[in-house]
Order: sequence, then structure tokens, then C-alpha cells
Amino acid sequence: MPNPTLNIIIEANVPYLRGVLEPYASNIRYLAAEDITPKAVEDCDAMIIRTRTRCDEALLKRSRCRLIATATIGTDHIDLPYCKSRGIVVVNAPGCNAPAVAQYVFASLMRVICKPAASHTIGIIGVGHVGSIVERWARALDMKVLRYDPPRMRAEGGDDWATLDEIAEKADIITFHTPLTRESEDATYHMADEAFFRKLRRGPILVNTARGAVVDTEALIKAMDEGYVGRAIIDCWENEPAISPELLRRASIATPHIAGYSAAGKVRASQVVADAVTTLFYLPRVHLSEPLPPACARTVTAIGVAESYDPEADTAALRARPEDFELLRNSYRLRDEAPEGKID
Repeated sequence: MPNPTLNIIIEANVPYLRGVLEPYASNIRYLAAEDITPKAVEDCDAMIIRTRTRCDEALLKRSRCRLIATATIGTDHIDLPYCKSRGIVVVNAPGCNAPAVAQYVFASLMRVICKPAASHTIGIIGVGHVGSIVERWARALDMKVLRYDPPRMRAEGGDDWATLDEIAEKADIITFHTPLTRESEDATYHMADEAFFRKLRRGPILVNTARGAVVDTEALIKAMDEGYVGRAIIDCWENEPAISPELLRRASIATPHIAGYSAAGKVRASQVVADAVTTLFYLPRVHLSEPLPPACARTVTAIGVAESYDPEADTAALRARPEDFELLRNSYRLRDEAPEGKID
């Protein structure tokens, strides 16, 4: 029987959830992100959201909400200290879209680099869920790998870590896979700034599929104009959806924050947030209409990953209608992930 007192708000663009929780909660509202307002959340017990819903005191001050479950890997749109002070449980879905982001990185690189992958050195900044897959696939493609991840470096030790200066000096490709943090000792806000760009020595390709503000947009534009950065592949932008037209013009690949938009990734994320609701409110575990996908490919081939996704159509769509950034993102046709492949 449905719980007559349980009130759940679900952001309308979170897929695979419609009809799943209804048998157990009598009041479920599917709202557009812009309609998740302080008034709307006053009587909600749980919210399932994406990155477009900013969860802070302004939204939650009068709410009885006990759970915020975000169907995303990041939590920078949630004021975690405030939620903790209010006793609000926050759940995210780390790693849910990691294979799709790795697919995007390599499929985009295959469209941009002129030489075989094995001739390139890739610098990976942030070696977590996504960065670890990028590392594994890069090694499978015989690329030289430089890794930078201060929390892991401190926890694991070892001498197989690079410094940012080493990456700046030696990398042909630099790809960011960090969360966005502003105040920690490993703060990532504008970590790619003018000072960083001026250290670059090989005119590398820069890839940002992390968070827009990890890269200082104006500094990147200047670095490209001055030749410090050769090409840019940009999926995450500062000030989304009001993205920089100058960077849009200069980027070789430019997409509306859809690097992680695979069908499998969305299934993983939606199952995580559904489980968060059923666990906190002592409901039976529910299953989505789509089954959970298998683990991502252990290794890929250059041909296989290139054929699995072509970013050119998404780039053309964004260039033609940058004002439709949100529409392009929300109406994106979810793609399959890269297939398993033997090493070339």
C-alpha cells in the first residue's frame, strides 16, 4: 500500500523513474528544475534531482525534506554543510556515468589528434571513477600516462605520480576529471588558470569533462590565442547555460554537458537514487524498467571507441543554437557505451 504521508519531488528529466515509486508513495510530483522552488519543496520528504537544482538554505529553509538524492556524480550544486546541519541525508551516484565520460574523451580525441594514439602522452588530472577508466584505456592504446591526484597520492604513496608542472611540460593531452571544490587544500576552482597555461610546453589538447569552473574560461581563450593550448574539447562550461561564445567558437569539440549521457549511466544513477529513497523510508526495493547494465569495457580499441560515438553532430547542434543549451541537454538521445575490444 502507498504511504499516504510520503511526498516526493522528482526532477522531470531524471529518466526511468516514472511509475517506479508510485506503488509506495501516494504523492509524487515530477517537476522541471525551474519549478523546484521554496514553495514547492515546503512539504516534500525527499527530492530526486540533477545538477540544475541548487540545494541550499534559500531552497530548503522552510522544507521538511529529509533526503536529497542527486542522479549525478557531483554534489557541488548542494550545500553539504547546510544539509548536514538540518539533518538532511544527501546521496549521489559516484561513477554512474564514468564509462560514458571516458568514451566521450577518447571518441573526441580520435576526431582531433592527427597521429596514432600511441604517439601521445596524456596527463590525467583527477584519477577517480572517470580518471581511472581513462587511464586504463589510455594504457590499452599504448599511450604514455601521467597521473595527478593529490588525495590519492597522499593516501597511497608511491613514485608513479606526476606533478602539475610535469604534466604541463610533457603532456600532449591534458584531461580534467576532478570535482569542483573551492576551499579545500586541493581546491580545483580555476586550477587551470593563466599561470598554469603559461607553463605548457607542447601546445596540448585540453579536455574538460569535469566541471566548467575547473578551467578559467578567459585564461583558456587567451592561452589558445597565444598558442599555449593547441585545441580544446569542452563539454563542461563556466556559467552554464550561458556559455562563452568566444570559447564556443574556438573549441574543436563543443557539447552541452552530455559527456556522461549514456543509457547505461542513466540506469545506474536512477537505480542509486531510487534505492536511497526506499532505504531511508523503509520501502521495498524497486527495480527500474531497464535492467542494470554490465560493467564498462576493460579495454577498448581506437576504432571501436571512435565508432561508438561521434561528437561532431552534437558540436554542430550547439554551435547552431547555443541559446538552446538546456534544451539540447534535456532532449539528448542517450547513447550506448563503448564496446569491449582487444588491444590493437
